[in-house]
Amino acid sequence: QVSLVESGGGLVQPGGSLRLSCAASGRIFSQNTMAWFRQAPGKEREFVAVIKRSGASTYYRDSAQGRFTISRDNVKNSVYLQMNFLKPEDTAVYYCAATNRIGLPTVVYEYDYWGQGTQVTVSS
Repeated sequence: QVSLVESGGGLVQPGGSLRLSCAASGRIFSQNTMAWFRQAPGKEREFVAVIKRSGASTYYRDSAQGRFTISRDNVKNSVYLQMNFLKPEDTAVYYCAATNRIGLPTVVYEYDYWGQGTQVTVSS
């Protein structure tokens, strides 16, 4: 069992930055591929970024490429999402997720553990 707790969300102006954190507890964190998803009101949950167990490989949705950076610290059992140049369309609840699957999964059903989410609002 893995427990995930997100933090770092908030209100930011367009063009601003936020850093989301996800603290994991439970089974060995370093064995999990970790990802960030988001869900805007009235929309389905969508993939944002994923990072492999070692942190050596990452993958992003097209709209996040070049603006967002996912990273992890296996000593602190944490994963992060640095978001720069934020846009109003980035507004959503952001979720941290964990899976034992290999590769770089990008689909909701491939993840077994989820956090409760943190709200990110980009507005002037």
